[in-house]
Amino acid sequence: MTNGRPLSVFLNTIMSSLLIFVALVLLAAYGAWGLTLFFIQPKLLYNPLREVTCTPVAMGLDFEDAVFTSSDGLRLSGWYIPAQNSELTILLCHGNAGNMMHHLEIINAIYNLGISCLIFDYRGYGDSEGRPSEKGTYLDAEAAYKWLTDVKKVLPDEIIIFGRSLGGSIAAHLASKVRAKALVLESAFTSYVDIGRKFYPYMPVRWFARFSYRTIDFIKNIHCPVLLIYSKDDEIIPFEFGLRLYEAANEPKEFIEISGSHNGSFIESNKTYEQAWKKWLELLKQYKLQSTHQKAC
Repeated sequence: MTNGRPLSVFLNTIMSSLLIFVALVLLAAYGAWGLTLFFIQPKLLYNPLREVTCTPVAMGLDFEDAVFTSSDGLRLSGWYIPAQNSELTILLCHGNAGNMMHHLEIINAIYNLGISCLIFDYRGYGDSEGRPSEKGTYLDAEAAYKWLTDVKKVLPDEIIIFGRSLGGSIAAHLASKVRAKALVLESAFTSYVDIGRKFYPYMPVRWFARFSYRTIDFIKNIHCPVLLIYSKDDEIIPFEFGLRLYEAANEPKEFIEISGSHNGSFIESNKTYEQAWKKWLELLKQYKLQSTHQKAC
């Protein structure tokens, strides 16, 4: 006995106190980690690089510097790469890391398809002014589209809006606001909250998410042809996200499965990727003919 109490009661009291202490420590650690994640979200989402040391010349491509201003007054930078006798222009919204020089391979692939391309850096990336934000990236894409239509005089029906990864959500938002020939999404997530849940399933992501990027909502308001490209080997974006976006998209729509990692699937798939694009471009021509025929009727 201890102070008149049975030893077992004393031990149970100690054990209970210890368990409460451990629970409080774990709860404090969980709260501290959650608070840390809340404040570092911009750094997790945006990973820009300022220095631009390579241009399309490295791929043997001629290009034009595209400089334009966002509606909130920021000077933005891009590259316009014309393809000979091109009837289409791709407006390329790149992913969350680096800057546009890290996407020279996809620019070259687009050029080899005989399509002109405008790629641009979001605010805070490369030579573009400002700091990245969700609203800001939407405004940046709108400014790039305006440059294409106003300065290069590209017709909306000749523009394919193409977004990869984070750029997929930005591209989908733009396509829901403007006229375009088509929308292509590659390895895009359904929403910021959904991708947060993938990496932090133990956190109440919806409660403390500082961004939205609801691609799945944007795609429901898009009425041009949509192509979705996803890899089952993608270690960052679940293949299921692509299937969900496909289900939410309006017709006409196509889904292409490729293979390879998140950042390298279009290279690793190579011929499959190229053939998928060629098939898609042929389908776009057929859709145009069908639309013309329907109007004539």
